[in-house]
Amino acid sequence: MALKSTIFKAELQLADLDRGYFAEHALTLARHPSETDERMMVRLLAFALNASPTLAFGRGLSTEDEADLQDVDATGAIACWIDVGLPDEKNIRRACNRARQVVVLAYGGRGADIWWQQTAAKVGSQKNLRVLQLAAEEGKALASLAERSMKLQCTIQDGVVWLGSDRRQVELHPAVLQAGPGE
Repeated sequence: MALKSTIFKAELQLADLDRGYFAEHALTLARHPSETDERMMVRLLAFALNASPTLAFGRGLSTEDEADLQDVDATGAIACWIDVGLPDEKNIRRACNRARQVVVLAYGGRGADIWWQQTAAKVGSQKNLRVLQLAAEEGKALASLAERSMKLQCTIQDGVVWLGSDRRQVELHPAVLQAGPGE
């Protein structure tokens, strides 16, 4: 018998001063049985960093060739493709050919460092690609915020992210490994 995803609900109050975006989002995150709290919360962070009224979560880990999050415009074109983790360089290039902008939010400490050393030269020519990396301790701090029902506040200013609930706050400094268009 197949295991079912665990559903998490998040009310996210977002103040992104860098982009001038202020909104409240009621989010439903389906955590695949093989997904960790850390990865799920990194997906939530990716949402906050790229939030828009049309940004949506993908169908999950079991669906290949689909973004973890994507923003589709009114014409059906993919405006933004977002992957979390350490995607294969072929998948990154394929995403860059399908979307106007691609964002990768890498995490995992030393593994992410090695992944970027091996991948940077292969994807460096992609002009619509932005790559960010979280430090290992930041990923763990994010995981500590995971609850089945969350009320979170997020402020983004000068590339620094403050995310938290009434009980716990984390400060995150995603490192820009490759700047995207217009940066």
